Parts: sequence; structure tokens; C-alpha cells
Amino acid sequence: MAKYKWNDLSSKEMKKALMRSKQSIDPLVGTKVAEIINAIEHDGDIALKKFSKLYDDFDGDDYRVHSSIINGAYDKLNDSMVNAIESAWTQIYKFHDAQPDQDYNITTWSGVICSSVSKPIQQVGLYIPAGSAPLISTTMMLLVPAIIACVPRIALFSPPDKNGNIHPAILYVASKHEGIEVYKIGGAHAIAAMAYGTSSIPKVDKIFGPGNIWVTEAKRQISSRSCSVSIDMPAGPSEVMVIADQTANIDFVAADLLSQCEHGGSSQAILVTSSLEIFNTINTVIAKQLPALSRKEIIKESLENIRIIFIADINDAINIINDYAPEHLIINTDNSDKILASVVNAGSVFMGPYSPETAGDYCSGTNHVLPTYGTAKSISGLSVKDFKKTMLIQKISKNGLNNMYSCLNELTKAEGLDAHMNAINVRLKNES
Repeated sequence: MAKYKWNDLSSKEMKKALMRSKQSIDPLVGTKVAEIINAIEHDGDIALKKFSKLYDDFDGDDYRVHSSIINGAYDKLNDSMVNAIESAWTQIYKFHDAQPDQDYNITTWSGVICSSVSKPIQQVGLYIPAGSAPLISTTMMLLVPAIIACVPRIALFSPPDKNGNIHPAILYVASKHEGIEVYKIGGAHAIAAMAYGTSSIPKVDKIFGPGNIWVTEAKRQISSRSCSVSIDMPAGPSEVMVIADQTANIDFVAADLLSQCEHGGSSQAILVTSSLEIFNTINTVIAKQLPALSRKEIIKESLENIRIIFIADINDAINIINDYAPEHLIINTDNSDKILASVVNAGSVFMGPYSPETAGDYCSGTNHVLPTYGTAKSISGLSVKDFKKTMLIQKISKNGLNNMYSCLNELTKAEGLDAHMNAINVRLKNES
């Protein structure tokens, strides 16, 4: 774990202290993903069968999970799991359901009414990873806003286990939306199937959800192709920045850093503290908590990415936060509201000693699909509006068109687009 005293650093060293590890895709992965996408585009189900056997170890033709299996998933779960899903679903739904509607209209010129009307995306694909563990929480984070947005067709894709099944908890969450399509397909071939469609799987209009390097690369490539499919947001390694002063409980701080490291070896955790005691002893506290954790080998790999930064004044944290633009920001100080007021770049913020990232990852209600790698400077966390698009509408009377005449004539003339002005003139000359 690298340690820095902020005020002793040059501007170049400050920049280095906040530097993320470079995101790079093995060229061979990029090439192979392109081959998979091209094969699905041209050969459809034939290619899908080949890749499902190769990568998912699924040798079958029926990728869609039957509604009877989805609806029967409840019977395969114990009461405590069902109760946990129900509790999380309720809070996530409550938060997303409160997000404001975007529709409005306004009269600009006399006789000119302009409107903005939001409509749901017609078909979406939700990708749910299931590598080391089933991502039940991600299923809820993606499905809830899609339902609230009233998306007509929702298709969920997740890789099957060695028995060709999807985890019953994922299916139970899926069962909350009648008519949902669930497909037991994973990896880059799932993304390609969503984008281009096959004989058995209709294409979608937008793809949502995280994944491994194959899924991430497939989404990146799909977003640059002419298949009329978009993606939710670019994905990078997960990250947290913890701001702590002398009032922070060091055990809480250490636990927050370790929970971030659990995501994987490329995850990054940064501690910014005005407490010399925390700065000097955090390593010891982390070492004390680590042995009891089941994923300690993964965490040890990620510990190399932890940065510990000492600042003389807790208010200096504001510039660091806004420069780094963390995916997750934990403000564990006695003046957290004051710091928050000046924060403009962060994906999701956790205020005070009893607000760990874990709560937002699962069931506080906010969405855990967030911008990473500094994109919080320009991208928001997932919300209902991501499952909608806006149509701009204008309804103009002849009088309204006449009111705009001088403005239109001047601007079209300046741009040399006389056919545009002709579309105005033929209307105004019309006697009807």
C-alpha cells in the first residue's frame, strides 16, 4: 500500500498518487471477441450453439428458460433468501419509483408549442454475470428501473452453471416481471446475440449490465458498430475513495477498504485522511481483519492498489475528490454535509460512519451500476431515465411560423440553405 503526505508532493506526484491502473484489453481478446460477434451476426443460432458449448459448456438448442422454471424458482429458495430479496426489491423500487418524470411543454414564440416527451426503450437486454457467484443484487438493480420505465420487452441473459441452470435466486427476481424472457447464455456471444439477434432470440435496442473482460470488450465493440444498439455505460474496475478525519472509527475505515478489494485484483481503494493516527496505523488494522475473510487471496492482490493519503486539513479532500471522481465515495467525518456540498464528481456517496458501500451495493435503495474510471465527471449512475429516450415535439400554427419568419430567413440565408427557407415560404403563401 502506497502512502503519501499530500502537502509534500509536487503537482506531478499528486497526479501520480491518484492515477488509476491502465485499462488494457489483450489484443487477442479483442480479436476473438470480434470473431464471435461476426459469427453470431452472420450465422445466428449455429454460431450461438458452437460458442455456448465452447464457453458455457451447454450443449442444447433451447436457450430460453421456460416460465414454469422461472415461476418455480421460489420453491428452491429458503425463507431467509426470499425475505432478503423482497426487502431489497422494496427499497430499490421505492427509490427508483420516486425519480421525476421528464415530460414538459412550453410556449416559445406565440403560436409555437415545444414539448419534451419521454418514451420507454422498446427492447432491452440485461446481462447478469455468474462467475464466482450469482449477482442477485445486479439483477434487481437492472430489472427495477426497466419495469418502472415500462419497457415493453425485457430479456435477461446469464451464463448457466455446470448443470445448465441459472441460479434460482436470479430466476426468482426475474419472476417479478411477468413476460420477461430469460436466456441461459453468457459471455461475448450473449452480447452479440442481444445486438444482432438470431432465429431464436430477437435483438434488443440497448444492453445493460457488467461482466468480465470478454463481456466488456463485446459491449465496447457493439457500441461502435452499425447495429442500432447502444450500451449503458463504459465499464472499468470498481473503486472507492474513503474520506476520514480524527472522528472516524479506524476499524470501519479498514473494513471499507477491504470490502472494495474483495471485488477483484484490479479494484482500487483510496483513503484520504487528516488523522495521523489513522494514516500511521491503517496497515496494521487491515492486516488484523484480513485473515478472517474468505476471499483474502483476491484481496491481497488488490491491496497493492490501495493508496493512503494524509492531508493537513480535511477540507483539502474536496479537490482530491473532484479530481479523482470516484465511483463510490465514503465521507466518514464530523462535517460530512459540508464536504458533500462541494462535491461535484462522484458516482454514489455514503455519508457518515454507518453508511458503508455495502448498503448501496445491495439494499439501501440506490443503484449500484455506477460510472468508473473517472467518468463520474460526466456520467450518472443508472436510473429509470436510462431505460427511456426523449422525443422532442413542436406544434406550430401558421401565425407562429410567421412570427419566426425573420429569424428563419436570416439564419438559413447565412448558412446557404435556401431549400430550408423554401419549406417556410410555401407554407406562408398557402391561402388555406
